[in-house]
Amino acid sequence: MPTIEVVHLGAVEYRAAWELQRRLVQERQEGRIGNRLLLLQHPPVITMGRRGGSGELLVPEGELRAKGVAVERVDRGGQNTCHSPGQLVGYPVLHLGEWDGSVRGYVRRLEESLIRACSAFGIDAGRIEGLTGVWAGDEKIAAIGVRISRWVTSHGFALNIANDLTLFSYIIPCGIRDRGVTSMQRLLPGQKIALEDVTPVVVRCFGEVFGAEMREGSGL
Repeated sequence: MPTIEVVHLGAVEYRAAWELQRRLVQERQEGRIGNRLLLLQHPPVITMGRRGGSGELLVPEGELRAKGVAVERVDRGGQNTCHSPGQLVGYPVLHLGEWDGSVRGYVRRLEESLIRACSAFGIDAGRIEGLTGVWAGDEKIAAIGVRISRWVTSHGFALNIANDLTLFSYIIPCGIRDRGVTSMQRLLPGQKIALEDVTPVVVRCFGEVFGAEMREGSGL
């Protein structure tokens, strides 16, 4: 059974987390570390994947920065998305050779992990044919964008728990104009949904879907 060490990082600036991932990816490629799952939150930031760009911004970059929203062009797949406090961000650094090596299968496992976590809170989430991510009806509750380099993964998922969804009004999320964005808190009105309550459920579901032993750790 593969082992994945879970590392809780708290709130981390996006660029610092990106640089950390790149270091860990190299160490994983060289066999100097095992598999990791980094869990964290970001201050407000809009990230543009390889298929995204300024054309999907609805507010000029200068105005966004004046509002305290960072803008980062990154090397993951996908288009534009947002991160902010109250959203659980997961960056798995895994060697896919310990699974089936399939990138598509890896993305499906990420989706399934989050679908099961949502279900544990009574949220009916699932997939939409032809679209990546996890959906509750016609609204996206979790975005997924990954990078694979020499069989090692980086970037990952962002699950909307209790984050302010206003940030998504500044972009065309994932390039999709006709569907919305939601959160666990929005779908469970009257309940207080805290990130610290959801996180262990996500870890458990991740381990189930990946068939891995999840070990809490602090090593990087």
